Amino acid sequence: MSTFLVALGLSLVGGFLGLLVASGVLLISDATRAKLVPWLVSYAVGALLGVALLAILPNTLEELPAPAVFTTLLAGILLFFLLEKLVLWRHCHTSDCEVHDSSVLLVLVGDGFHNFVDGAVIAAAVMTSVPLGLSTALAVAAHEIPQELGDFAIMLHAGYSRSRALALNALSAGASALGAVVALMAFEFVPRILPYFLVLAAASFLYVAMADLIPGLHRGRTDAGSLRQVLLIAAGIATMVVL
Repeated sequence: MSTFLVALGLSLVGGFLGLLVASGVLLISDATRAKLVPWLVSYAVGALLGVALLAILPNTLEELPAPAVFTTLLAGILLFFLLEKLVLWRHCHTSDCEVHDSSVLLVLVGDGFHNFVDGAVIAAAVMTSVPLGLSTALAVAAHEIPQELGDFAIMLHAGYSRSRALALNALSAGASALGAVVALMAFEFVPRILPYFLVLAAASFLYVAMADLIPGLHRGRTDAGSLRQVLLIAAGIATMVVL
């Protein structure tokens, strides 16, 4: 029962912490927000890379042979590429996202699916170790902040009020708890799939960081902001190392 409660609690942290921070960021001025979002994205990149490469994959290599780990990792990256093509795994940080701009419902379905998977990932990490679960939950929350900001922007652009946009995003974030419960039940019945699922989790984090977040950081000229991005990526990695 304690593992269940920890997994459920951390899945809610991963699902709602990013939403709470994003809703607070919406209260600041547009100019300040435009500067802050790349900083948040940079930190999220470091957190995702750190937890995938320094925590999750080393743990799975203790349970599975290296060929199985890296074959599953490659298959996972291709899977998330396909899911993004199906508009189920898309990170939008502005209201002009070419994929999501046409439908708020599409945003909610995609974000709900994403949160469900994130909750399952956190539960899998908790079943391996609580520190790994904590670091995974924080990495999830970090990358959800720019994602939630993008979702808010799309909904506001579509004419939704702030309160309705917040309520709909909170409903979507609640899918993380459902994902954790389903994952815990699945791993209870088929425990051998746990390390493979963790490899898929690492694949999702690497894909989000490399395919969705880093390309956005390359926009604009190279200046002092680039050094700030590098430092914040390093800070995200350091957080995962400490945890």
